[in-house]
Amino acid sequence: METKDLKNWGPLAVLIGQWEGDKGDDIAPGDDRGTENNKFHEVVIFEPLGPNQNHEQILYSLRYNLKATRLGDKDPFHEEYGYIHWDAKEKQLSRSSIIPRGFAMLSGGKAEADSKEFSLSAKLGSQTYGICSNPFLDREFKTVAFDIKFTIHNDREFSYEEDTQIQIKGKPDIFHHRDKNRMKKV
Repeated sequence: METKDLKNWGPLAVLIGQWEGDKGDDIAPGDDRGTENNKFHEVVIFEPLGPNQNHEQILYSLRYNLKATRLGDKDPFHEEYGYIHWDAKEKQLSRSSIIPRGFAMLSGGKAEADSKEFSLSAKLGSQTYGICSNPFLDREFKTVAFDIKFTIHNDREFSYEEDTQIQIKGKPDIFHHRDKNRMKKV
């Protein structure tokens, strides 16, 4: 792909390629429904796709595949697949993602074409940027909101911080399942 074509992907252009991070920090519900902390290695691949046209809307997208493995383990504890879309006309980013545990989400937010920081959010029940879970997750670990912030440090490094807000059955307070990592291009 020629460099001049990358402008079509707006703030996503820098993400094209393969990234790895060894400083992953995951605060998640434990098996006892308490809190566990996992340190992890992560690999994510972003592949350009587009233009994708919905009548007047033109999206430039990145297909992504993400795998996170606890440090010292061989098998991933988290996998995620999806797309991140840039709509230049609306100055809108959206991310459609699925996790192979019965969970799907569409999150989104505003950005400029040259943004070095951008945030995406989703809320349970939203008709636009929403969350959908299988019956078990909905009953036992209901995701009620999601927020992620990306920071592009340079063309070889980015970081993210995400907060998945979960209502755990039998617990009065929302659990903040937090993940963060600093990724380097390989």
